[in-house]
Amino acid sequence: MQLLSRFNKFQWATAIAVFFHVIGMFGLLFYQGDFFVNATSTNLLLVLALLLWTQDKKNTAFWSYFFICFITGMAVEIVGVQTSALFGHYGYGDVLGYKIGGVPLMLGVNWFIVTYCSGMAVHGLMQKYQPQLTGITKAFIFIVVAAATAVFYDWLMEPVAIKLGYWQWGGDGSVPVYNYITWFIVSLLLLTIFHYARFSKQNKFAVNLLIVHLLFFGILRNFL
Repeated sequence: MQLLSRFNKFQWATAIAVFFHVIGMFGLLFYQGDFFVNATSTNLLLVLALLLWTQDKKNTAFWSYFFICFITGMAVEIVGVQTSALFGHYGYGDVLGYKIGGVPLMLGVNWFIVTYCSGMAVHGLMQKYQPQLTGITKAFIFIVVAAATAVFYDWLMEPVAIKLGYWQWGGDGSVPVYNYITWFIVSLLLLTIFHYARFSKQNKFAVNLLIVHLLFFGILRNFL
């Protein structure tokens, strides 16, 4: 028990995330069944639970940010699927579970996870390497860099998600450029809210999770 108590909740959450992502990665690469693909929603809910657990002082501002991300993410995805006007012509498969307007509820969760982790990572880097920045300059650099990080995450994930049947693109199957443009614009909005919302932005696990996810999708992108 003394050994276990030496680890804080950020380290425990990171260990759990690494464990399940390593198992999932090897399962997707070497197991031919659908078990690991169908476990995606469970994995997203686990990650969400770990992020909520490790977030200090979950005040009204934090919960407001969570619900804004969820509702905004679902709204733009529903409009995107129904009209093809925002991201391009695409549609979701059945892997990610229950849908509203053709969009799995997990997509709202995913928008929170991606923007929250990107925001935490860039906030931490700026606090460490650019602590002298203040005001509009700090806000502008943070919002743009964090939004670019979220778009990079989506770019890395796209071919993996397509191969696993999370969603499919129409036409020749390629991802249109304006998918990333819309991702950037929506991320700018959500990360502006993140920057100005008054909740703790010191979640080390969120930074570690972003690294885990980038490695996970980077490896699968090259070897799946």
